Amino acid sequence: MTYKESINWLFNQLPVFQNIGAAAYKEDLTNTLLLTKHLNHPERNFKTIHVAGTNGKGSTSSMIASVFMEAGYKVGLYTSPHLKDFRERITINGKKISKNYVHQFVLEHKPFFEKTELSFFEMTVGLAFQYFSDKKVDIAIIEVGMGGRLDATNIISPLLSVITNIGKDHTAFLGDTLEKIAFEKAGIIKQNVPVVIGEYTIQTKPIFLEVASKNNSEVNFAQNLNHPDYPCGLLGDYQIKNKKTVIEVFRNLKSNFNISEENIKNGIANVVLNTHLQGRWQILQENPKVICDTAHNAHGLEMVMQQLKKETYNQLYIVLGVVNDKDLDAILPLFPKNANYYFCKPKNERGLNAKTLQDKAKSFQLFGNTYTSVSKAYKSALEKSSDKDLIFIGGSNFVVSEII
Repeated sequence: MTYKESINWLFNQLPVFQNIGAAAYKEDLTNTLLLTKHLNHPERNFKTIHVAGTNGKGSTSSMIASVFMEAGYKVGLYTSPHLKDFRERITINGKKISKNYVHQFVLEHKPFFEKTELSFFEMTVGLAFQYFSDKKVDIAIIEVGMGGRLDATNIISPLLSVITNIGKDHTAFLGDTLEKIAFEKAGIIKQNVPVVIGEYTIQTKPIFLEVASKNNSEVNFAQNLNHPDYPCGLLGDYQIKNKKTVIEVFRNLKSNFNISEENIKNGIANVVLNTHLQGRWQILQENPKVICDTAHNAHGLEMVMQQLKKETYNQLYIVLGVVNDKDLDAILPLFPKNANYYFCKPKNERGLNAKTLQDKAKSFQLFGNTYTSVSKAYKSALEKSSDKDLIFIGGSNFVVSEII
């Protein structure tokens, strides 16, 4: 079995939420606990910070990792989903896990995976924990996949828990109200472990306080604090809130690590350079200006569309594709009516048919043509646009991944 065969097996033998959605979701931690026991509990061999939230998890996790890197620590970073390469999910100091390590891990443990019927995500979490343990990282930043309480990552005992914000997404699994979703995210709050909350609402704050109280966990609400607005390598306006969360994280870690204010400032500024994070208000070119962003739910897209209004252009072109479990009634009203739309279906089993998206968009006065692929939609938008126009690409991680 080669590396490519190992990766294909991971993706094809067992369910992957990134590809098929609901059928891959598991509602308990039984298999993860079996896996880590099989691996002799590698997650106990290094310090961790656990990051959950509806939006901003990847940006926040990457900024935290970048600050640690600036301070000279060996830093593991586990995130999901990936955009281009599976190995983006598991990095140490910005360097992706080696193909050989992935290959050998799958080869060694494949019989156990098959016997236990582990999901793709469970196996990937086990791989990350084993890798970080073997490589003896000083700290690992672990991003929740979905939710928190029942997420496969939620077997760790972190130094600090972080919840970025709460919005409506994955409501079929996490609940259809902000209160229910907040409860699931708050499931990462551990006994006597402090938690940093990036943003709260009148609906979510009581949930955080109640769960934290039950766990004797100190709560720190970052949005209430006046932290420096350091320049950030990630350009989206929404990073202002993520930066405040990151700074508050390090205010709570003063006794655990030697992190200077300069490390924090440089870590935020150099986050892209250090971690290679992509797809967050990323400017791909100028003349015409092309911007892509992975925001894919109402909470995230609302902020992105507000930033889009600040841009200056003659004509606006939007290459738009989504997956089939998105609430179109919630996200389509957020998009501008004065744009030319290029509807497309990402190369993914969950991708929504472009004609279905076009028909639904018409009811919100969003008009445009359909295309058989993301690349053809983008190429057509480029051909139509002039130097002073703007092209925005988004709606899904998968759409962005096909362009960058």
